[in-house]
Amino acid sequence: MPTLLPLYPLPSPCVDQMESSNSSVSLKLLVDTKNRRVLFAEASKEVVDFLFTLLSLPIGTVIRLLTKNGMVGCLGKLYESVEELNDTYLQPNLNKDSLLKPQSTVAGANILHLTYNDSTAKKFYVCDYCNRNISNRSGVMCQDGNCRPYNRSITTEVTYVAPPKAAGVASSEEGYVKGVVTYMIMDNLEVKPMSTISSITVLNKFNIREVGALEEKVVSLGMEEGLKLLKASLECNAVLTKVYLGSKA
Repeated sequence: MPTLLPLYPLPSPCVDQMESSNSSVSLKLLVDTKNRRVLFAEASKEVVDFLFTLLSLPIGTVIRLLTKNGMVGCLGKLYESVEELNDTYLQPNLNKDSLLKPQSTVAGANILHLTYNDSTAKKFYVCDYCNRNISNRSGVMCQDGNCRPYNRSITTEVTYVAPPKAAGVASSEEGYVKGVVTYMIMDNLEVKPMSTISSITVLNKFNIREVGALEEKVVSLGMEEGLKLLKASLECNAVLTKVYLGSKA
């Protein structure tokens, strides 16, 4: 059933798709060359913001980004079933895109230009009579007490206008985490603030005795790597190793 909402400022269009872009950021890997594995990565807030953005992606969007055939398990087949199901079997007020191209529930920042606000964002309609109720479907009966007796419909499309960016807000204050520190990303994508103590702790954890076997490697995170990270995160616990060293986890 269409969702009815009170007429308050609408949320901004949500992030739900990766864009073809040459934009990228770098991160520094600490590699154990002897065992051919990534111990951890030293990364900026942009990298962490990107990883956190992955948590806001709906399942339908993840399947679409990775393509149906590249999806782990049978969710790709479920996605394909919705694509191929004749509209005759669907509820009259249901649009397939609500399942195949869902909007993210969290409006993240435009991280690395790998994501963008979907130009086909959901439309909203307002009741012309009471100007109190909106819906994501045109033609829905308004539930306001003064409109319901007259079967008045919600039909007028409204346009969302994003609020201006607050004056004095730096780009480092956008996204999810603060940019005043460097972050440590483990091979399994565990994220924590970087410190000398945390680095030593990791070396002890992996029983690293030969410092000469350690190597720093600067790599890029762009659209291609971002998709690989997303896919690898669903398949294994050694994500950075698999994506950047090509090792099987």
